[in-house]
Order: sequence, then structure tokens, then C-alpha cells
Amino acid sequence: MDWQTSEDTVPSSVITEANRRQLLGKPPATGAWRDGDPAGARRFAHIGDVPLEAGGVLPKVRIAYETWGELAPDGGNAVLVLHALTGDSHVVGAAGPGHPTAGWWSGIVGPGLAIDTEKFFVVAPNMLGGCQGSTGPSSLAPDGVEWGSRFPFLTIRDQVAAQLRFADAIGIRRFAAVVGGSMGGMHALEWAITAPDRVERLAVLAAPAISSADQIALNSVQVEAVRADPAFAGGDYYDAPDGEGPHRGLALARRMALLNYRSPSELNERFGRSWQSGISPLGGGGVYAVESYLDFHGNKFPRRFDANSYIRLVEAMSSHDVGRDRGGLDAALARVTAECLVVGIDSDRLFPVEEQERLTRLLPRTVHGDHALVIESAYGHDGFLIEDDLVSAALRTLLP
Repeated sequence: MDWQTSEDTVPSSVITEANRRQLLGKPPATGAWRDGDPAGARRFAHIGDVPLEAGGVLPKVRIAYETWGELAPDGGNAVLVLHALTGDSHVVGAAGPGHPTAGWWSGIVGPGLAIDTEKFFVVAPNMLGGCQGSTGPSSLAPDGVEWGSRFPFLTIRDQVAAQLRFADAIGIRRFAAVVGGSMGGMHALEWAITAPDRVERLAVLAAPAISSADQIALNSVQVEAVRADPAFAGGDYYDAPDGEGPHRGLALARRMALLNYRSPSELNERFGRSWQSGISPLGGGGVYAVESYLDFHGNKFPRRFDANSYIRLVEAMSSHDVGRDRGGLDAALARVTAECLVVGIDSDRLFPVEEQERLTRLLPRTVHGDHALVIESAYGHDGFLIEDDLVSAALRTLLP
């Protein structure tokens, strides 16, 4: 649900008119990775047909993924890293052909780091419904045309079902750890409930056990912002004659989301009431610095993401309820046999610490007792992407 770290930490000093002019060219109809684009570090696994929780089957599913490190002969050192809403499989590495942004967790995953690639074999898939190589709305359906509006509704459980098949396809039966933040934390938790025998350790960062009415409401206005763009064309915009896509609606949804990812104190301290140009907003011609910041990230986003994917993934987040059809939260979480780490961010206004506290109370085994491990950060929800030292220290309490 969160930005890539490389975008998220752009200081206000570099959001200049030159930066803004770079974004004036028309974005493509979709920022998705498409067949024929450079593969970069991606690999692909074909996992067959995936039955869906709401009914029906998604046929001929492909999962894009990346790996780091070496798998031990006994297969016991595999770690699954699951990305957030707008992330992808590119956890570590430079931006370049096939990868529009640099790795989103390069301070956490790597040689000698908290998720040590000299010790662990790290696997990161792009989630089902995504737009960076895995089957999603921008992928070609069996009839050779993009899925578009025909792409089915997905739940978090559907995405985890695909990840389980993916793990089978690459030959990993059990993970030494499953780690995820935000939407990836929802996936990680579902892993430990759906397949407890396949998860030795579990790390859930800045994620809840169930999406609340408040979070569903926030998701719904973002979805409507995309759908309200005339260029959305009901979801079938890939072959628009002029190449026009719903980038305005997608950019607006991104701006809305950012306000939930950051804390009020951080925005106030960083930008105050300053304006970007020399003309005061009181005169009607200026732009507040915080508005420029939102514009920069909102306008950049459609160049690397797909509007249909954004809708399907946000809807999947709203579906998140580990207790659904399992007898409630208590019964569902009692299934978890993994040793658990639950991390909250004290300034998180999207998934407040109270939700990680409830999760911790209900999990059978945590490394930090009856309370969540809380990181103090001014960055709000995005702290799990930005606070490398604090997140590393937390992960080291769980990982051997």
C-alpha cells in the first residue's frame, strides 16, 4: 500500500520546477510492465489455474519474482519477502531497464543486513493482480487481449493461494521466515494461518488482522477517484486511439493515499505553510510546498503503475479478514504455529498501533511478549520502508 522508498524520501528541496517539467510529457495509458519490455532481474513461474475465493478460476497464471542468495541443500534457509500495495519484486537493486525504481528495501535485504543474503535465500514475488510481471489486469488474457475490466475480483487469500502454488513451482516447501509490511503483512499473516506447517517464523510489519470500516472507506474513495477519470473507459483503456489512460485519476488516488501513509507532524515540520514558487498562494498563482510534493509523487506514479491493478489490489486489501469463515479472529490466529514478530509504528494513522497490539495478544507465540514491538518514527505508516536501523533491529529479534 506504500511507496517505494526511493520515491518516498525525495526531499522538498529537489521538487523543483525542473523536476516538474520532466513530468509534463503525457504518461502512457498504463505504467505496467508488459511482455516485450526488458525483464531486468525478473524471473517467471507459471503456476496454472488459480481457483478464486469468490468463485471461478483465473487461468494460466504467471508470477514474476526475484531472488538473492543461495538456497541451502536442505532448502531450510528460504525467506519470503512480500511487498506492499505499490511495491513489486524489486526489493534490492538499481533502477534501470525493466525496473523504473530502485529496490524498495535495500537497507534491509543484502549481505550482512537484517535479512542477510549471505545466510538466507530471499524470494520476492510480485503479487497476483499486480502490474510488474505477474498476471494482472494489464496482462493478456487467453484470447490475446488485455484482461482489463474482465479481470476478476481478488482477495488476500486468493493472492496467498497463488503464492503457495508459486512456492511449490520453485521447489520450496517451508520458509525459514515469511516477512511482509502493510499489504505484504496481510499476506504474511494469511500464509501463517493457511499453511502453518510451511512457515517457521513470521514477521508482520504495520498491518492488521482485519481491515476496518475506516480503512475500507479510505480505499473506496481512492477507487472512485480512478473510476471517475473519463479516460478510465470502464477499465478498457489499453488500446485507446490516442494512448490516453486514466493517469489523472490514478495520480489523484495516489495523492489521497499519501496522506494516510505519512504523519501530520512530519508533513507540518517538513513543509509548514511555505510555498514552492515566488508567488503567494493568496494571490491565486502560487503553490504550497506540500501541494507540490503531492503533485510530484502523484504525477510520477502512473508512469510505473496500472490503474486497474490499483483498483483490484485496493479492493483485495478491503477484503482482508483472517477470521472470515474461520470462526473469528481468535480461532484463526490460534492456528499459527510460527514464532512471530509484530511491529507497529507509533505515528501510523493508516493501521494504528492498537491493531498490532490486538494481533499480538491473539497470536500464540511472539518474540516480544504480550505487546507489539513499537517503532518510534515521525514518518507514519511508511516508517517500515524508511527506518532501516529500527526495522533491522526488530527483525534481528526474530531471525537467527
